[in-house]
Parts: sequence; C-alpha cells; structure tokens
Amino acid sequence: MESARIVATAARVVRDVGIAEEIAQDALVAALEQWPRDGVPDRPGAWLTATAKHRAVDLVRRRETYARKLAEVGRTLTEESYDPEPSGPGDIDDDVLRLVFTTCHPVLSAEARAALTLRLVGGLRTDEIARAFLVPEPTVAARITRAKRALAARGVAFEVPYGEDRAARLGSVLEVVYLIFNEGYAATAGDDLLRPALCEDALRLARGLAALMPGESEVHGLAALLELQASRTAARTGPDGRPVLLADQDRRRWNRLLIRRGFDALARAGDGRGYGPYALQAAIAACHARAASYRETDWAVIAGLYGRLMELAPSPVVELNRAVAVSMAEGPAAALPLVDALAAEPALARYHLLPSVRGDLLARLGRTDEARAEFERAAELTRNEPERALLRERAGELARP
Repeated sequence: MESARIVATAARVVRDVGIAEEIAQDALVAALEQWPRDGVPDRPGAWLTATAKHRAVDLVRRRETYARKLAEVGRTLTEESYDPEPSGPGDIDDDVLRLVFTTCHPVLSAEARAALTLRLVGGLRTDEIARAFLVPEPTVAARITRAKRALAARGVAFEVPYGEDRAARLGSVLEVVYLIFNEGYAATAGDDLLRPALCEDALRLARGLAALMPGESEVHGLAALLELQASRTAARTGPDGRPVLLADQDRRRWNRLLIRRGFDALARAGDGRGYGPYALQAAIAACHARAASYRETDWAVIAGLYGRLMELAPSPVVELNRAVAVSMAEGPAAALPLVDALAAEPALARYHLLPSVRGDLLARLGRTDEARAEFERAAELTRNEPERALLRERAGELARP
C-alpha cells in the first residue's frame, strides 16, 4: 500500500527508479527486523518513507559525485521535515505524481511505460500486469527490466512535465491509472474479488490529474469513470465475500457521494459530442447510475455508446461489452453472433469473461447443456477464487432438473 510513495520519495533523491525500488525494499526489510523488537510505529507509512529517504541520502553521499548531486537536490534535503501522508483523501502526493510521469516518459514504449508504472506506482505483481495486458508473464518482466535501464541510461528527470511534453505522456498516464483501478476492481487472482487499496490509489491519481490539468476533457472523463465504478464497490460482494452480479446488486448500497462526484466530473469532460474513450465509458457508467433498477436501465443507449467507443478505440473487450448491451436491448439471439465472432480473437483466448458471457446468452436461449459447458470453461480460466466459485455455481444450477 505504501510502496509507491516510498519509491517516489527515494527516486526524488537518487533520480533512478530502479535504485529507488531497491531502496524501498531495503526499508521494508528494516521494518521486518526492527518492528517485532521495537513495536510498530504510530505512522508506519511515514516511518518507511523516512527510512527510505535516509538510505537514499546515504547512497548519494557515498557516490564520488556527491557534491554535484547535493547541489542538484538542495542542501536542505537532510534537514527538511517530510510528511509523506496526503492531507486528505482527495489529495495526491506530489512525489507519486512525478513518479507516474517519469515512468511514462516517451523514451519507453507504450507497453513498457504501463508495465513499469503498474509495478512501481500500483505495486502490482508481474502476473497481475500480464493479465491486464493479456500477454505472457516473461514478456512483462522483460519490459520492466528494460524500462528501468532505459530511464537510467537516458538520465530522465524526476519531474511533472509541462507543455507539449506533458501532452505527449498524458495518454500513457491515463491508461496506467485505468489499469491500476481495474486490477483493484476485479483482482486477477486470490481469495478476494476486490483490492480496495488499488482502487483508492487510482482514484487519488485521477483526481490529482484532474486538478493539475483542468482543461483536459479525457482527464475528467477518466476521473468520472473511476468515481462511478467505485460507487458500486460495497454492493459488488455479499457478506461472505462472494461476487454479486450487477442485476442482483442492492443499489441502495451504491455510494451516492461518489456518483455525484462522477456526474460532476463527466460534466467537466464536455457536452458529449466530443467525448473520448474514457468519457464514453463514464457515460455508460452514468446510465447505470441513473437507473433505479437493473430492469430500468436504458440498454439501447448503452449499446449505442459502446458502438461509438468501438469507433474510437476498437478492441475485442469493448465488442464483448457491446454484445452484452445488445443482448439486453434486443435479446440474446441478436447478441450471440457478435460473441461467436470473437472466439477467434487471440487476445481473448484465455479471457474468462468470453465463455462466461456466451454461457449467459445460451442459458437465456434455453441451450442449457452448452451454457453449462461455457460456465465450466470460464471457471477453469479464472484465477480469482470468488469468481470461480460463482461460475461453478451457475454451471451447477444448469445441471439440476
């Protein structure tokens, strides 16, 4: 939970994200050694960040170029009082924002930027990043290693850029924040459906970006999307941690404050005609938020918005979501050919939601045996235990007379 802030603080001192990550790990080792003996501090995050900063300063001192480095970072570095905690839930740590823009530098490929930022800012494991990009784990590991080396070799400044440089990096920054939120909203693997800390990190980043760049429509679009999606968090699982499908969620548990924040951010994104991909997704989420119940959702409008999204940012996942909306607006028979056409997509070969959606359509068409087989296949593909249990339960229901 604290790793991004610790890495960012160390990177501000040593100006090397690879070394900063090692320093952050050293601070965590120090905590494992000292806390069992001395007790956990009142503010463990601040303790870890301060320890990492002191180790970073020591490293700079030991370098032959210490005098030059000290002049760069300022003589008050070792004496400053540093509070690593944001002043409020809507604020963002400046060092973390610098870290995001540094790891999204144009010297890296788009894939490397996203992978490195998810690793250092989001704290995601390699397998989780691989799932986000639908690529093999060794590919992601190689991207991260090469990205660290490239930033160090090019001497990339640890800063929030301005002007054209900022615009050049913004797309990658938004993509990374979006992927961090998605991993928190639907965890890759493990015993929990949600990872709330990642959602909160992504929300803070999105809000900070919106404050930093008030004239960027897509920044507000992303903020709106995350606010609206996060509003459903409490209703997405039952008391036992099992997933609750959208159709079965108690909408009284949706967070009305986050919904209002989402609506406000969407209004700042524009009037709808010039929406980008994130604002369009936020508009879809807003349709769900406005509906009093699942049955009252305007699925025709949602299907149309997904159609516009396919024109702007075509992907098999977007088309799968459009098929779901079409099934609700026009019936499962109209959507099944759309889903079947995605079967040959390499990116969806191990994407568990493809057989899950197909199973739902087949069940609604009365093709029970085929539907059960699809749910069983989806259960085999997912590594998230609550999702697997839900899919097996749906398969089991279809097996009963």
